[in-house]
Formats: sequence, C-alpha cells, structure tokens
Amino acid sequence: MSKSDREIMEILEAFDRTRCAHSAAQLAGVDEKTVTRYVTLRDSGRDPAQPSRRARLIDPYLDRIEQMVEDSQGRVRADVVHQRLVTMGFTGTDRSTRRAVAEAKTAFKAGHRRKYRPWVPEPGMWLQFDWGEGPRVGGRRTQLFCAWLSWSRFRVVLPSWDQTLGSLVSCLDSTLRRIGGAPTYLLTDNPKTVTMDRIAGVPIRHPEIVATGRHYGCKVETCEPFDPESKGGAEHTVKIAKADLVPTSANLLPAYDSFTDLVTACLVWCERVNARAHRETATAPAARLAAELAYLHVLPVEPHAIALGEERLVDTDQTVRFGSVRYSTPDGYQGSKVWCRVAGEELVITARVEHGLVEIARHELSTPGNPRIRPEHYPHHPDQPLPREPRIRPRTELEIAFLALGEGARRWLVEAGATGVKRIRAKMTRAIELAAVIGTEEVDEALGLAAIAGRFGEDDLASILDHLATSAPVGEVVAVDENHSAQPGTSGWEEFGS
Repeated sequence: MSKSDREIMEILEAFDRTRCAHSAAQLAGVDEKTVTRYVTLRDSGRDPAQPSRRARLIDPYLDRIEQMVEDSQGRVRADVVHQRLVTMGFTGTDRSTRRAVAEAKTAFKAGHRRKYRPWVPEPGMWLQFDWGEGPRVGGRRTQLFCAWLSWSRFRVVLPSWDQTLGSLVSCLDSTLRRIGGAPTYLLTDNPKTVTMDRIAGVPIRHPEIVATGRHYGCKVETCEPFDPESKGGAEHTVKIAKADLVPTSANLLPAYDSFTDLVTACLVWCERVNARAHRETATAPAARLAAELAYLHVLPVEPHAIALGEERLVDTDQTVRFGSVRYSTPDGYQGSKVWCRVAGEELVITARVEHGLVEIARHELSTPGNPRIRPEHYPHHPDQPLPREPRIRPRTELEIAFLALGEGARRWLVEAGATGVKRIRAKMTRAIELAAVIGTEEVDEALGLAAIAGRFGEDDLASILDHLATSAPVGEVVAVDENHSAQPGTSGWEEFGS
C-alpha cells in the first residue's frame, strides 16, 4: 500500500534524525524495509511518490517498436506492429502492444514537433483574404469573401455568387475602398484565379491577378500549401463569419429572402465585430484602423478593368444593352454608369455605390429579341397583362363629384367608356342629382349594378333605384346581351304530336 506525501516526509525525517532504518521505522510506525525503500529512492534522485515500474513482456521488443515508428514517421498502426512482434516470438496481448506503440509515438512526436513563432505583423503591410461557403439564397449557392487586415485585425466580409476572377477583383476593390487604402502585400491561398500552376514548388501567378496588384500598388503573395501558420488569420475570419452568417441548426438564423438581405447582414456583422475589442490587442479593430491608415497606400480613382467589364449607361427604362439584348437593373440607377461582364452563362451588372463596387443584377445570357426583364426591378409597375385598366384621374368639378360617389361610380365610368355610351356627362350629372335626393350609397350601388348588367340607358339608373327600393336584396345579376330574352321558349313544342 502506497504512503501519502505526509507519511513519506515523516519517514524520511525520522531517518535523517536517527541515521538508522530500524530506529526510523520505530519512530514513524512503519516497517524497516519501507524506510529503506523510500531512502533508497530519494538517494537515487527518483520521486519517492512515483511507483516503480515492473518488468513487462514487451520490454525486449521496445527497440524494435521504436524503429518501426521512426521508419513510418509515426504513422504505423498498432495492429500491424503486433502482427510483426508475434512473428518475432512475442506472446503478450495486443493491448500491451497498443500501449507500447502509443508511448513510442508520443516520444517520436515530442522530438519532431513543429516549432512555431508568434507572428508580429507591421502596420500597413499585410491583408489576408480567403473564400468560404455562404448561405443559399433562392436555392442558389453563395460565397463569402473574407478579408483580414493583419495589424489592426479589421475584418471585411462581402457576399458573392461565385469565385471567378472578376468577382475576386471586385471584392478586393470594395474591401480596399472600405478600409480606405492599400497595404503592401495581399496574402491568400492558392486558387486557380491566383496561382495557375506550381513548377518545382514555385507558384506560377495568374497574369491578371499580378496586373491587379500592380494597379492597386500591392504585391500578391500566396501561402504554403497545408501551412496553417501563414493562412490561419484569414481562415479564422472565414470560420467566424460562417458561424454568424450562415443559417444552421446551431445559430437558428432564418433563411435570406434576397441577395440584398445577405449584403446587409454582412455589413451589420462587420460593423459589430470591428467595434468590439479584439482579444489579442484589447482594442477595437476600427480604432486601430484609424492609426494604420497612415501606413496604407492611396487607392487609384478607378477600379481595375477586370473587376468592371464593359461600361454601359442605364436608360430611363432601367435597362442596359449588352450584345443587342436589353437587361433590367434595379430602380435608382437611371442615367448612371454601370459595368457588365460575362461570368459563365450569366451577365453580371456592377455599379459603384458609397462603399465601392456592388453587384446589382445578374441575368442569364439571352439572344437579340429576347430581353431579360425582372418584375422585382419594377415594383412601381405591376406586372399586369395588356390591356390594363385606365388610370382614373378626375380633373373637372363634374368628374370629381361623380367619382366621389364611390367604387360603383368608378366601375360605371370605366364600363361606359368601353361600351361607347353616348351623353355620358349628362348621365353623370343625373346621377349626382339623384344622389343629392336619394342618398350617395344607394346611387353608388345602383351604378355598380348598372355597370355589371351593362345598362347605360337614359332611364336605366332610375329603374334600378326603384327596383332596389321595392324589392328584396339583389342576387345574381344578368347582363343584357343578345343571348338573353324574356320571350318564352319553344321547348314545349318538341314533344307535340309524339
């Protein structure tokens, strides 16, 4: 039975007083052999409280296990090691082998562990960016462009429909303009839009991304593959943004109704995280950005051409022409310049707003004579089939007074105009006079019934009023036409003589 720390100290204290194991055992109340064991452990430099290790069946094979772990760089499986040891004469269980292999792997990793050095960025030097899978909007996938200014920890998240080169440059332009300047380096991963190929481990840059960096005064750098030390900041920004912006069962966020809602959510998210004190700096990134702006380069007035495409002018009907096809744009851009570029099978329309470039519309490519017009771009023009009902705009006193009778008067005027009724103004005057005598509600109801039945004669309104005053409530109204007659039918003669 092992002794407690207090009992061990009493045993050692008794031995130091007496320098005799027998006398110390009597003082401490233990066996003489116990005193001898603890004193021997202390004099050999070992921890008296640590139990001694017993010999194991696998001890003769430990050197071979360490060799197999070393040869496999710590990847060999314990069951493979056990099979080889059995062929060498090992009679123990696989449990002993697993323990020995685990100890050997732990020792191997301790001797081959990668050494990290904290990165201390300089102000105005590095901007890291990466892509993350965004939420679905209208059943379509979106992408989140996540950028991170290393020194100030200022974050920018922008939604996009894809990761094409045009979208990448457009997001970079918007990010730099939101920050207010350009750093020296742009650090990212190795997508095909940045690194086209690798030859002998040397990344081959995309010429367009090199031209983009030259346009903004930045040098584009890429991180090493599978190297978290050089890309951890951007990936951490992607992880945080996805956790807060992508609806999941964990955050219970509702789905986004439109791409504009996602843009607004990203903007609100950036304002919140940049105004909150960062754990590393204990200062809000927005406050540190104000100090870092002095080290950033001035941005060019115009974005890079690849981010824009071809320039177009929005007409008064909210459309642009591209390839002899009209494409609609949202309200508010009439008379302003926009840029159109082709991304796959779609046309992307980009406009400049306060914070930079924003994608305002995206259409499937079409052919001449087949315009792409979206009804949501015209909320003030309902998508009604022709012919549309005429817009009623009273101007004279007679028109104002007649239409003030109610909805029945409006319906009567529309139907009478479509029927070609004569002396409409005289009949409107007669209706106003009757309303002054009988009542507005009664006359309005009679006008509505007259419009439904198609009765626009001189005395039809008075006849309908007399009927309403002396009869039960009106049921089904029969419209006057050539198919209706009050004459009795001749069906009774069909069986005559049979």
